Amino acid sequence: MRARLTLLVAATASLILLAFSIPMAILLRNSAAQYAVDSAEQEGQTLVATVSSGDRAAAQAAVENLNAGTDYPVTVFWPDGTLSGVDAPRSNAVELASRGSSVTAEAEGGREVLFSVNVDGQVAVIRVYVPDERLTAGVARSWLLLGSIALLLLGFGLLLAWRLARVILVPLNDLEAVSHRLANGDLEARADAGGPAELRNVGTALNTLADRIRELLEAERERVADLSHRLRTPLTVLKLETEALGDHAQREPVEQAVADVERAVNEAIRDARNPAEAGRCDAAAVVAERVEFWSALAEDTARECRARLAPGPLPVRLSAADLAAAMDALLANVFEHTPDGTAFEVRLTPRYDSGATVDVADEGPGLPNLGVFQRGRSEGGSTGLGLDIARRAAAASGGQLVFGQGPGGRGALIRLELGQ
Repeated sequence: MRARLTLLVAATASLILLAFSIPMAILLRNSAAQYAVDSAEQEGQTLVATVSSGDRAAAQAAVENLNAGTDYPVTVFWPDGTLSGVDAPRSNAVELASRGSSVTAEAEGGREVLFSVNVDGQVAVIRVYVPDERLTAGVARSWLLLGSIALLLLGFGLLLAWRLARVILVPLNDLEAVSHRLANGDLEARADAGGPAELRNVGTALNTLADRIRELLEAERERVADLSHRLRTPLTVLKLETEALGDHAQREPVEQAVADVERAVNEAIRDARNPAEAGRCDAAAVVAERVEFWSALAEDTARECRARLAPGPLPVRLSAADLAAAMDALLANVFEHTPDGTAFEVRLTPRYDSGATVDVADEGPGLPNLGVFQRGRSEGGSTGLGLDIARRAAAASGGQLVFGQGPGGRGALIRLELGQ
């Protein structure tokens, strides 16, 4: 942008300087020519009195003296056809002047200034010749000076444009950098209030927007933490009720489930109050642990759980808690949207470039429509956040969530692609 602004100023300044310089150059040339003609007329006027007296000897001496000290050759054409001074042709302009008209006419190699002088009732003509080099004397030097001034003005304009562009673009670049930092989640980024008033207003508005976004996010985190904290009371009651169960075989899985829920609630509160940076984990270990947990529930609902898990380690750019939450969301989706006895399979394989791919396939009725991928949209009476949790986990790792049909065209297939 700085180069474009400088080019615009250069084009504008060039047009202005041309509009000024061309007429000035013509004026300088015409002025030089007029000055030379005026000088010639002054020299010719000095001879009028001497020639009009008719004293040819005095006129001859005056002409020779004038020719010896001037660059304008002088010739006197007497009525009888004789000449005094420099030999010159009797041109049409001389014939016109011999009839009583003082004229200035173009001649070969210059101009001739002609004066009609009455000598005893007859007309003599004084001719002063101005060569072309005298008509243009000093014009080249004046043009050179004019061009130098134009170039200096153009250079000053370009320098001023470059400085002005810097004054404008530095704050703009700062605003661009701050906006990118805000877009990438750095809510501490702030713009410097510098530059022109308009840019300062934009910077102030951007800083106000950043403050407002941070306030809204902090309020949202506190709201999530408060909502999660409210679950502690029913969890405590559930734990006490579990401890009251007399049968140890029944109490143990319930206690484990309550502990898992309590762990999830604590993590939700901790993440809401102190959002962590993206972590890394071994996908093989996390997926195996969650499959083992859900396998026990699968036995209770007469479901066949098949697991084909690649050996680890399979590092992915996602924290263990987030990956566990995504796996729970996908597996819970199978249990919630397929009837008891529906078999499902979990496959973990290395991704083609890096990371890992997790497939959860079931033999149920399949996904009803694409709307289940919309946040808060559910076809089975749930919150509709499960698949969105998995989708956001995949996106955070640099992967994606895709879906399709299960093996043999039956059921649903959800694929969680995780980046490294």
